Amino acid sequence: MEARSSTRGWWVALAVAGIVLVFVGGLILTIYTVSPGDGVPVFRGGRIAVVPLRGVIGDDQRVLRQIRDYRRDRSVKGFVLYVDSPGGGVAPSQSLYRELLRVREDGLPVIAAIGSVGASGAYYAALAADSIIAMPGSLIGSIGVIMQFPNARELLDRVGLKFEVVKSGEHKDLGSPYREFSEADRALLQEVVDDVYEQFVDVVAEERGLSRDSVMKVADGRLLSGRRALQYGLIDGHGDVVDAIAQAGMMSGLGPDPRVVRPEQRRLRLLDLFISAARWSARWSEAASSLSGFWSDRWLGDGPRLWYLTRYH
Repeated sequence: MEARSSTRGWWVALAVAGIVLVFVGGLILTIYTVSPGDGVPVFRGGRIAVVPLRGVIGDDQRVLRQIRDYRRDRSVKGFVLYVDSPGGGVAPSQSLYRELLRVREDGLPVIAAIGSVGASGAYYAALAADSIIAMPGSLIGSIGVIMQFPNARELLDRVGLKFEVVKSGEHKDLGSPYREFSEADRALLQEVVDDVYEQFVDVVAEERGLSRDSVMKVADGRLLSGRRALQYGLIDGHGDVVDAIAQAGMMSGLGPDPRVVRPEQRRLRLLDLFISAARWSARWSEAASSLSGFWSDRWLGDGPRLWYLTRYH
């Protein structure tokens, strides 16, 4: 009986110890780590947040959520924007720029590190940083605006398809693929493009501390190497994301080798492969339909759009 009681006592002690360890471990994890918003791990210690900006900027919501989540965490003492993007939509690019300006207004340093390419709208977003660095061979610039849309009038005439349009004003169907593109249409759209282009030039001049004339020398849509961009004052120096983290660490008082927090990488699942395959199949089907004259309502209905996007790719 005594042996059984002793054994039972040991098991109870072990169980209690296990419960205590789990509780303490969970408490420590709660104190030091939370995951708000878009799967962004936030650590309650002095850290630098590295936010990636990759691919064509079409929807800025994911990156905006990441930045805002990190802004709300007091442990984040600085930001690094890692850029590898040819740009994208005008409004999303401007939105990212404004959000990063708010980070600077909070008193946190922001460093932009450009990888292979940081052009057009991606460069626009990076202009909000305290400092921009890139490798000598990075592609930078493409300061300009582009608007393009299909004109299917000739093809529709060949297949005998005609659209009747009822509109409230002369220019309500501006950029419509169903009719000829007139000189009046071009003049109106050019005015919009020029206005948005001036906005881009103004931001470059203001954020880079350059005269307008200096900016206009390279603001014709051209791409520059990182080395040439440094000569023209579009960036502050050469370096990669590691250098940017060190710079942000020094500016935030965390030293040259600060802790880093990044958005969690989503794991690829088998379901994701099926979804991706379905999307590609839909896109090929849409393209084939457009070639045969059955135009996608979504494509034709979007109308003209403004892009801070380089067309090198």
